[in-house]
Amino acid sequence: MNDWIRLLIRLVVSAIVLMVTAAVVPGFRSLTFMHALLAAIAIAAVSYLIEAIVGKNISPYGRGVVSFIVSALVIYLVQFIVPGLSVSVFGALLGALVIGIIDLFVPTTLR
Repeated sequence: MNDWIRLLIRLVVSAIVLMVTAAVVPGFRSLTFMHALLAAIAIAAVSYLIEAIVGKNISPYGRGVVSFIVSALVIYLVQFIVPGLSVSVFGALLGALVIGIIDLFVPTTLR
């Protein structure tokens, strides 16, 4: 049960981070909390698939230029899964940067 609570907290924090990102980044359409929560779940699922196929070093939670580009790509692709999420390529790149900076101060993953 404790793992479920941690997962729920991570998803809520990720949704809030996405809402903040959508508010400050041009190219992101404003998100409601439910759309942001769906996007956080979709991003987590796509990231899990990337980690399963390629390995942890390239996932959006890894570090470096390649993981930054993968993170932007994941954000861009998730817009086709989540209704209410609309992001341009430039918005996805800026969004990945803002999410990375916010993640330095408010980590959304357990380390």
